[in-house]
Amino acid sequence: MREFMQYVRNAFYSATGWNEDNSYKDLNVTAREVIDFPLPRGIRLSLSSLATPHFATSYQLCNVGVVDGSISYLHSSVPLTAVPAQSDKIPLGALMRSYRGLHQLGSRGGAQWSWETGPQAGTTPQIPAVADVGSIPNKDKSSLLYGRLYLPQSLLEAMVIKRFSSALQVQISAVSEQSLRNGGTMLSVVQYDRGKYGVEGLYSTDGGLLGLRGLYNFGGDASVTANSHNGSGGPESAEKERIYGRFSAGGEMYYGTLNKSGGMSLGARFATLPTHKGTPLTATLTINPLMGNINTTYAVLAKDFLAMATRMEFNAYSYESDWAVGLELWSNRRPAGFLLGADPNLHLEPDEPEPPKKKERSFQAKMEWRLDDPEPEPANVAEQAEGKKEEYLGVFKARLNSNLNLGLVWEGRVKSLIFSLGTGVDLHKLGEPFRSLGLEVQYSS
Repeated sequence: MREFMQYVRNAFYSATGWNEDNSYKDLNVTAREVIDFPLPRGIRLSLSSLATPHFATSYQLCNVGVVDGSISYLHSSVPLTAVPAQSDKIPLGALMRSYRGLHQLGSRGGAQWSWETGPQAGTTPQIPAVADVGSIPNKDKSSLLYGRLYLPQSLLEAMVIKRFSSALQVQISAVSEQSLRNGGTMLSVVQYDRGKYGVEGLYSTDGGLLGLRGLYNFGGDASVTANSHNGSGGPESAEKERIYGRFSAGGEMYYGTLNKSGGMSLGARFATLPTHKGTPLTATLTINPLMGNINTTYAVLAKDFLAMATRMEFNAYSYESDWAVGLELWSNRRPAGFLLGADPNLHLEPDEPEPPKKKERSFQAKMEWRLDDPEPEPANVAEQAEGKKEEYLGVFKARLNSNLNLGLVWEGRVKSLIFSLGTGVDLHKLGEPFRSLGLEVQYSS
């Protein structure tokens, strides 16, 4: 479950029109969000508030063997007035990791569509997070300040994000703690995003690390953006492709100036775009030629309430391999009804007539790998369907890897409290299978 401060930081990116997809570090983020979800440990309570459109606070208390906690503060130069902050109004997907689709390129400066809001009943997982980005003054000169103090360790964490233009952003993160080398470490990242491509340069005081990474997009909306000035291409012609998506290719290089060692990796991704009429999917391939590691992932949004992902890793030098699978199943039911086998997408409407049977796809649509065009509905029927849409009440997550480690999590909302209940199970030790058990509860106002 995503913390409240991370939710506000994502809202800041959406409000300023910054596209997080155009970064090489997030190449595998779709499968990672579905498979590598965090398991709660112990008991954790969080109280947060967006006190003003510019200022947010969060207090956290944890009990994992020992009692500790943290105090967080965040300031945004951009007013986040359109962001719901009350825990009973925040869409569950905004705090719970789900299938992450790509944004359209060239949408900066217009209304942003954000994956963080998560799936709603009867809709796709993407709905607007900020109503009108273009009306925000000086959004290209915006800044964000964040600080967090961990107690009783006296560990201080800080981050500064500064926009210098619509394409240039600088992010500085620092951690101060007595046990660290030189009393702390700092990471500086310069990000340059032109839509068609994105480049990042970074420097870390830990080992004097220098790095450069970049991502180049082609196909789909990237070709439309490139051809929009000469009149060729366009959304209408692009949507006629069998699978309307975007290809991305990139790489990264690192060099430690103190330990005199380096590293590199290459990667590629194909992901469907929001205007794709078929099943959303994402496939990636990354290679580390120095270490011999090969990583492939595949994620698909099979239904609006079901996401699945797989990951396969292989080392060409040692022949070691690893695999992992994960899924997310959203439900309109309470946990009791869901666990008893009820339809996760079933509405509790006693007098509602049975929905019509799904029409078989036409032969032409099957050959073009797409869905049939929707049939027009009467205005009154469409309005009734819009009024009956309900938010999902919770999500069940599961993952399994080659070591037979099973992770199970149920996340949802009860009244004004958002909770995450999960456990880790080791199937190799069925006598003592449970390795961890935790509960997280969040409340915000």
